Amino acid sequence: QAQLMESGGGSVQAGGSLKLSCASPGWNFHLCTMGWYRQPPGKERSLVAKITKDGDITYISSVKGRFTISRGSGRIELILEMNNLKTEDTAEYYCAALCPIETYWGQGTQVTVSS
Repeated sequence: QAQLMESGGGSVQAGGSLKLSCASPGWNFHLCTMGWYRQPPGKERSLVAKITKDGDITYISSVKGRFTISRGSGRIELILEMNNLKTEDTAEYYCAALCPIETYWGQGTQVTVSS
C-alpha cells in the first residue's frame, strides 16, 4: 500500500523557518499532483500549496513569498520550505498525492509557531 511520511515539523518562534519533507518509500508519485495541506486546531484541513506533475505551482495567498514547494528526489517526493513563519501558520501539516484514481495522505507533522 502506498505510504507518505512527513517529517521536519517542530516548534519555532515567529520569523523562524522550517523545512518539511514527504517521503514515499517504495512508491513513485511522479504522475500525481502533490500537495501540502494543513489543519489548525479546531479547523478543517485546507490546501497550502500544490505542484502538478508538470511543475505548475499554486500557493494560497497567505503563504506566497514565504513558503516554497518543490519536488524532491529519491525517496523524498515533496518538500515545503517555510520562512518567516507566523503564529497563524500553527497547524498539523499533511502531504498528499492527488493521483488520478486515488488520493493518498500522510499522517501529518505538527508545526507550532510561538510569538
